[in-house]
Amino acid sequence: MRPLLSVENLSIGFGRDAPVVQNVNFEVNPGETLALVGESGSGKTISCRAVLRILPRTARLHSGRMILRGDQDELDLARISEQQMRHDVRGNRIAMIFQEPMRSLSPLHRIGNQVVEIIHLHRSVSEEAAKREVLECFERVGFPDPERTWRSYPFELSGGMRQRAMIAMAMVAKPDLLIADEPTTALDVTTQAQVLGLMKDLQRETGMAMVLVTHDLGVVANMAEQVVVMHKGRVMEAGPAEPILRAPAHPYTKDLFEAAPKIPPAISPAPQEQQDLILELRNVTKTFTMRSGKSWSKPTLVRACDSVDLRLPRGKTLAIVGESGSGKTTAARIALGAETVDAGGEVLFRHAAGAEALEVHDMDRDARRAFQRQAQMVFQDPYSSLSPRQRIFDTLAEPLEIHGIGARADHKARAAEMLRLVGLPGDMLSRYPHAFSGGQRQRLSIARALMLDPALLVCDEPTSALDVSVQEQILTLLEEIRDARQLSYLFISHDLAVVARIADEVAVMRRGLIVEQGPPEVLFHNPKHPYTKALIAAQPVPDVDRPINLKLVAQGAGAPESWPEAFRFAGENAPPLVPLDPGHKVRCHV
Repeated sequence: MRPLLSVENLSIGFGRDAPVVQNVNFEVNPGETLALVGESGSGKTISCRAVLRILPRTARLHSGRMILRGDQDELDLARISEQQMRHDVRGNRIAMIFQEPMRSLSPLHRIGNQVVEIIHLHRSVSEEAAKREVLECFERVGFPDPERTWRSYPFELSGGMRQRAMIAMAMVAKPDLLIADEPTTALDVTTQAQVLGLMKDLQRETGMAMVLVTHDLGVVANMAEQVVVMHKGRVMEAGPAEPILRAPAHPYTKDLFEAAPKIPPAISPAPQEQQDLILELRNVTKTFTMRSGKSWSKPTLVRACDSVDLRLPRGKTLAIVGESGSGKTTAARIALGAETVDAGGEVLFRHAAGAEALEVHDMDRDARRAFQRQAQMVFQDPYSSLSPRQRIFDTLAEPLEIHGIGARADHKARAAEMLRLVGLPGDMLSRYPHAFSGGQRQRLSIARALMLDPALLVCDEPTSALDVSVQEQILTLLEEIRDARQLSYLFISHDLAVVARIADEVAVMRRGLIVEQGPPEVLFHNPKHPYTKALIAAQPVPDVDRPINLKLVAQGAGAPESWPEAFRFAGENAPPLVPLDPGHKVRCHV
C-alpha cells in the first residue's frame, strides 16, 4: 500500500541553536492510525505542526521532506507555496484537532459560524447548503441538539462538547488525514472513552488516516495500528502497535509503561480501626441559583452537592472521584470554607488529635485565619494559580507575609527549604513561573501550599494535565510528603488509576450524589454501582487485549433512569446510600 503521508529526515530548530527535532521518519497509510508517543518536549507536536507549516516564527526547517500523496498528485509540503498550502491542504486534505479546544475556538463567535467557515474557505456553496452540512456533521459527532449547538458559544459547552465541536470542525471538510494533538488529555475518563469511540467510528465511516499525538499508552492500545515513540526530538522506537505494546524494546518505552498508573491487584481490606478524624462533612448540601437568561423565565436551582457525608482520618487520603459537574470540586471548596453550605449541613475540622471540633462555616475572623494556616489547596492548573508577574520567592513568601510569620530573611530560608522538599534546587527562587515545565510548576504549587506547615491539603486534579512520567513523580512526591509530615489529603480526581495509587478511601460522585464509597481495593475489584463500573471500564490501559468497553461506559454514564432496576431513579428521588459490607456503601434500593 502506498503511504498517504511520508515524513523523511525531518529536523527542526530554533534560531541558531541545535535542532530540537532530529532525523524523524514516519509514514501514515490510508485508513490507518499512527500514534506519536512521548512526554512533553519530545517533539511530537512540533513535528505535526511542521506537516501543516504552522510552526512558530522563530522555528526553522533544517531538513526533511513531507510527501502527501493523492489519487492524482504528490505534494512535498515543505516546498509548495503558502497559497496552495492554505487553499488545498490545511483544513481540506489535512485537518488538525488541537489539545485545548477553549483556546482554539473563538469566544466571540457561535459554534455554527466557526464550523461553517471551513466549508466556505474551501468550497463554493450556498449558506443553506453549508448549514445543512454542518448540522449533519454535528449529529454525526453526537450532539443531542444540533440546532442548539449551532447557536451556542464555546463557553456554553462542556469540555467534552467543545472537543466534539473541534472534531466536527476538522471532519466537515472530509479530510484525507486527521492530526489529533492530545485530543482527550483534560477530559473525564467517560468523556474520553466516548470521544475516542467517536473518532474510531468516524474513521471507519470516512476511511481517513489519523495521526494521534499522545502520552497515554492506554489510548494508544485502543486506537493505533502503528506507533512512533519520541524522546528529546528523536525516534526511540517505531513499528506496529501490538508487538511494541506487548514487549517494548527500548528502555525509554519501558519507562513509559512503568510510569503509567495502574489499578492495583485485589487485596483484602484492612480492618476498621477507631479513627482520629481531621475533617468531617455531615449532610452537606449546596444549591446554586442559575439565571435563565430570559427575563420572563424563573431562575433554575442546581444542586451541586446533595447530602454528602465524608470522614477523613488524620494522616490518610480520602479521594473524591467523578466526571466534570459531579460536585467533587464544590465539596472540596465547602471543606475549605470557600463556599457556604445549605442549612442543616456541617463541616468540622480538628487541628490536632483530641482537639475540639471547629465548625468551618461558623468561625470568627481570628479562628478563620488560624484555620487557613492549617488547611491549604493545590490547584489543577499551576500556570493559572502562579502569578506570572511574581518571582518564585515572592510567590512562596506571600502566605507568610499575609499571616505575619517571620522576617524576610526567614522567608527566604523557608522558601529554599520548601523547594528542596519538593525536589527543586533552592537557587531557583529568582526565576518566574514561565521558566519552569508543567511538572516543575506543580511542584512549586505544592511548595507554596506547604509554606504554612498545614495539617490538611486539598488537591484538586493535581496531575490531570501532566505526562505519565511527571504524574508518577508528583504522586510519589505527595506520598513522601504525606508520610514524612503526617499530612491528610482530600484528593479530587477523575482518574481511577491515580486514585487507586494514592487513596485510602474513595467516594464516587455523580451529579452531586455519592453513589459508592469504600477502600480502593474493594471499590475497583468489586464495584456494584453502574457508574463506578463505567469509570473503571473507561480507564484506558496499555494492553491490546483489554479495549475500552464502550457499551458499559454508555450505560453507567447515561441517565439514572436507564440504570439497572436496583439503582434506577428519576428526578431527585435517589435511593439511600446503604452499607453492603464493612466500609463499602452503595446508593441503591434495599
